[in-house]
Amino acid sequence: MNVTIESSGDLMVAYLIGEIDHHSAAVVREKIDNVVSFKKPKHLILDFKNVSFMDSSGIGLIMGRYRLMQSFKGSVEVRGITEQTKKLMEISGLSSIVILKEKQ
Repeated sequence: MNVTIESSGDLMVAYLIGEIDHHSAAVVREKIDNVVSFKKPKHLILDFKNVSFMDSSGIGLIMGRYRLMQSFKGSVEVRGITEQTKKLMEISGLSSIVILKEKQ
């Protein structure tokens, strides 16, 4: 799992690449949290376009970033997800707290 982060003004985008599992989620979480804590953006986008696999750790990753962004009065968007992943996120309740956007 690799993550590239871009930040400009009130917007931060984290491009996730590879598989999200228990081990990789911890590294990604730390990288994103460090930049969010420093930059304090108003909107965080998690780009899942290049995520090839995700287990329940991906749900935890998103929920944790949502809680972090709430402490800064910010919002979270998850984009580039497959239809199947979107359904999983909706079932878990994520669609009520973050913006979900499928791959185009």
